[in-house]
Amino acid sequence: MKNKIISWENLSSAERKFALSRPAIAESGLLSQQVENILSNVRKNGDTALFDLTEKFDGVKLESLQVTQAQVKAAKARLTSKRLQAIKSAYDNIKRFHQAQITDDIRVETTPGVVCTLKTEAIASVGLYIPAGSAPLPSTVLMLGVPAQLAQCPRKVLVCPPNKSGQLADEILVAASLCQIDEIYNIGGAQACAALAFGTNTIKPVNKIFGPGNKYVTEAKKQLSQQVNGFAIDMPAGPSEVLVIADKNANAGFVAADLLSQAEHGPDSQVILLSDSETLISEVQDALVKQLSELSRADIAKQALKQSRLILTTDLAQAVDVSNEYGPEHLIIQTENAQVLLAQLRNAGSIFVGAYTPESAGDYASGTNHVLPTYGYSKVISSLSLADFSRRFTVQEITRQGLSNLAECICELTDAEGLDGHKRAVTIRLEEQPIAEKKLLKSELLMKQELHK
Repeated sequence: MKNKIISWENLSSAERKFALSRPAIAESGLLSQQVENILSNVRKNGDTALFDLTEKFDGVKLESLQVTQAQVKAAKARLTSKRLQAIKSAYDNIKRFHQAQITDDIRVETTPGVVCTLKTEAIASVGLYIPAGSAPLPSTVLMLGVPAQLAQCPRKVLVCPPNKSGQLADEILVAASLCQIDEIYNIGGAQACAALAFGTNTIKPVNKIFGPGNKYVTEAKKQLSQQVNGFAIDMPAGPSEVLVIADKNANAGFVAADLLSQAEHGPDSQVILLSDSETLISEVQDALVKQLSELSRADIAKQALKQSRLILTTDLAQAVDVSNEYGPEHLIIQTENAQVLLAQLRNAGSIFVGAYTPESAGDYASGTNHVLPTYGYSKVISSLSLADFSRRFTVQEITRQGLSNLAECICELTDAEGLDGHKRAVTIRLEEQPIAEKKLLKSELLMKQELHK
């Protein structure tokens, strides 16, 4: 069954809003309560809750929560050289791109005698959540592990749901080893997030958690960020999404493949095509039907396509406006003037320019990060980067002359705000005899005492 073509120009304001609406997260009230119960259980019962909940939700009775280095070594031995090389190549590209993001401290003398510094320090402990619902995601290990490694976070903790044998995929363990992650636990879901936030006998708490997950993980991260002082999350997350802007010259097969690559993520994924060519949209419709039948995850993609949008715009300028309004997680430009459009596009987690730039490249090996804001958050939140694994703070050092230079400005503003204490903290210092003069007088006094002996 083909999705109908939507003519943007013929839609009312309300219809346009509906056309760009995201799939609602079902059972939000029930979901919130379920997650709250899980978090409370882990907080109260610690490791016992982790063992029980893993058996309940993952169907496996664990003997141990932590993965040993022997297991990591065995995993590496089981992988083919071709698979190992693929993981290493992706690691190298991701590392190269993120390494370029390393910055030096910024030191500025804003006025004579006043030096201000912006310093960057790694977050002390980070939790890396790796989904493994329908398939293990070693690519996500690299996307989280590489910047954590480059930022030099002292403690990196990886959690991932186990398979029915109570193990993690070999690829997950090898990718973690490359990123020098030596603290790995085979737990997942909301309970893993709770362990990272509250801590248990086995797992010490972390300062910040990163990584995508299902609706339970997303809800858990949200609740924990509000419950635990000093605990942060990377970003809000929702179902995967892609928006493609294509003109009459685009390859319909390429466009269909890009749409399906996101649709196969999950039944709640959303894919949108914007084009000023009705002919191109019709060709994409046909290509979708043909390619869908060849996918191993066709049933999942078919469900996602039910909420897809094929939108006809009057021109590409209108397509740009619609895309900016939607703010997609992934944005693909397949037009003749792709670079021109790029300059006009503002809201997207990651942009893929040109016919030979599939979203899959960014997901795995081009070097950019695939942890991206969804649900329209790309309008205000950036894609994951090295900066997210660090904290920045300022330092200032002022000489007496520097403070004297600032005094009039500070005092005038403290008077305006009626904060006498702030003003006095400045004036008391300038009323005192300069430290250097005090030292000189003390030295002269000592000399006189010596002479009188």
